Amino acid sequence: MAWRRVTNTLVDLIIVLLVVSLGTFLLVNLMGSDPAIAILGEGYPEEEYEKIRIELGYYDPAIVRYFSWLGSVFTGDLGTQMMPPYAPVTERIASALPVSVQLAIMGIGIALLLAIPLAMISAYFAGGRLDRMISAGAFGMLSIPSFLLGLIVIMVFANWLGWFPRAEWVRITDDFGLNLYHALLPALVIALGETATFTRILRNDLIMTLQEDYILAAKAKGMSPLRIMLSDALRPASLSMVTIVGISLGRLIGSTVIVEYLFALPGMGSLVISAASNGDVVTIQGAVMVIAVIYVLTNLLIDFSYGRLDPRIRRAHV
Repeated sequence: MAWRRVTNTLVDLIIVLLVVSLGTFLLVNLMGSDPAIAILGEGYPEEEYEKIRIELGYYDPAIVRYFSWLGSVFTGDLGTQMMPPYAPVTERIASALPVSVQLAIMGIGIALLLAIPLAMISAYFAGGRLDRMISAGAFGMLSIPSFLLGLIVIMVFANWLGWFPRAEWVRITDDFGLNLYHALLPALVIALGETATFTRILRNDLIMTLQEDYILAAKAKGMSPLRIMLSDALRPASLSMVTIVGISLGRLIGSTVIVEYLFALPGMGSLVISAASNGDVVTIQGAVMVIAVIYVLTNLLIDFSYGRLDPRIRRAHV
């Protein structure tokens, strides 16, 4: 049964990737950009443009071009970017992806460090003053647009206090400590927004879990509230939050555009925006496909983690 579940899940994920690839291909082709003009620019003879269009299969039916591109994807070839320096798309993604992945992981990590204790306090004092204060703070944080939150963080920590740089980036392979120093501020901007969501979800689930019979039995045995919260309530109450964390991680890798723009970071968001503004459909298709694969794999891992968090789920699939 377990292997059947794994097989069915993998089949579903492959179907999702095929749908995403087809949807991405159709959307970028609806942009109507001429690849010859995108590559050469304006002012060249029409014969030069026609030569490039024919080489790229511009006049082939859309379905032929889709399967040709999909076949190249399965071999690891995402094509060559249509703008100088005409590097392979895989190289551009390999350079940009680590930036976005690091920001997403750091942002979610900081958010969890903040959200878990806040949710535990809020759930323990449910309906009390502390609960209302934490809930109000979470709702207030959710109401602030991400670009405004980023500007506030930059103004306070970079401009006024001067603790962090704003538009500098050092790769982790060059200097680990300096990389963390430069990544902390943009990761904090991401974390603040995610903290509010995580706190609200975990708080509600903890309140429900604390009303379960086995929790009441633990209280009757005289176990301390902290031990009950950490050992008995937190793990089964974290299922919803684990799902949201997985979704957030996949989403953030491709949607850190505002943060990357504010801090001038060379991540996936900046890569896609630059490609879209230049009509570079090859780069867009490759980047979106890679983001979709990461998103699908992340949710696959989240799905299989449920059994570890709640044994009842694992037994239900045996």
